[in-house]
Amino acid sequence: MTSCKHSNLLLLPEKKERLRCRYCHLTIKADELMDNYCPECFDLSGKKHYDFEEIAAEKTKIVKYMCEECKIIIEIE
Repeated sequence: MTSCKHSNLLLLPEKKERLRCRYCHLTIKADELMDNYCPECFDLSGKKHYDFEEIAAEKTKIVKYMCEECKIIIEIE
């Protein structure tokens, strides 16, 4: 058991929507998609595929915090 009082809590962001490549099925966050084509397909075949489907993030009422001192994750409903 830790003696940390969890006095410095950091609100963790909710999961963002993700995109899935229709060719290789790589799942990636939209803001990680640098050049708008699938980096996995490009690395494997040299082809630039731009066709993605959106995957909705799970909607939950749980809020997550992380203690900045001991790094424990605290979930509150």
